[in-house]
Amino acid sequence: MEKPRAPAPASAAPEMSASDALALVQLMQQNGIDVCLDGGWAVDALLREQTRRHADLDIAIPHKDSEALRRLLEARGFCEVPRDDSWECNYVLGDAAGRQVDIHTFTFDAGGRHVFGVAYPIDSLKGSGSILGCAVKCITPDWLVKFHSGYRLDEDDYRDVRALCRKFKIALPAEYAEFEK
Repeated sequence: MEKPRAPAPASAAPEMSASDALALVQLMQQNGIDVCLDGGWAVDALLREQTRRHADLDIAIPHKDSEALRRLLEARGFCEVPRDDSWECNYVLGDAAGRQVDIHTFTFDAGGRHVFGVAYPIDSLKGSGSILGCAVKCITPDWLVKFHSGYRLDEDDYRDVRALCRKFKIALPAEYAEFEK
């Protein structure tokens, strides 16, 4: 008689591992999608090491690539995850394993001015880092620090921003003072 298997712990949340994140970025690159990492994986790419567990992969892509990305990920089992804050230029695709890609799209005119979508400054998209030793584009350190403000901050935000500020010699924003105590 086979022993019953223990169910997976209810608290085991899905994870976007380094190998998953890198595979998705490389898939996008191989299919002509100009992808730039944002969020936690951008922080770790800039630091060139994984500092914490990530639930998702935040990316910024030109809006013109949005439909191609949807088709590419849907062919691999991803579908839209309903959220109250989703809109044409910010939505989440997830798969049956619980991995999620949080997609932010933007459009610039020929002069580099933002004209549509998530309002990334063009200079914010010029960072470079690595995941598992492979080069990736990401938000620049100074902009990542700026983007980690204006909302309810948590310990992950603090650790990410503190690490970026230390490595890149950026002043820790005043709103993080409460975490320094």
